[in-house]
Amino acid sequence: QVQLVESGGGLVQAGGSLRLSCAASGRTFSSYVMGWFRQAPGKEREFVAVIKRSGAITYYTDSVKGRSTISRDNAKNTVYPQMNSLKPEDTAVYYCAASPRTYSSGSSYYTATPYASWGQGTQVTVSS
Repeated sequence: QVQLVESGGGLVQAGGSLRLSCAASGRTFSSYVMGWFRQAPGKEREFVAVIKRSGAITYYTDSVKGRSTISRDNAKNTVYPQMNSLKPEDTAVYYCAASPRTYSSGSSYYTATPYASWGQGTQVTVSS
């Protein structure tokens, strides 16, 4: 398993941007599909985005599609979700997760089930 550490969260005004990071330990980072989830106060954890091993294939939840991108640098063992045009409803703790599983369907990564490792989370607060 890999160990994951998120960073880059903080307080930002609505309409602003944040670039989060998730650094992974270990030498097998490129063998993992990396997902991002978030959990707002009083709500269940929800899928945000996923990036496949090479970085060429990504999927996003509808609420962030068009204003977020996710990328990865396998040489640096790091994945980078970039969030733009932030809204107060984006306020949540953001988690990265690593999945060793291979699915042909991207939607198979939209739940927590495939992920073997999770980070501790980073808080993102968007003020109106």
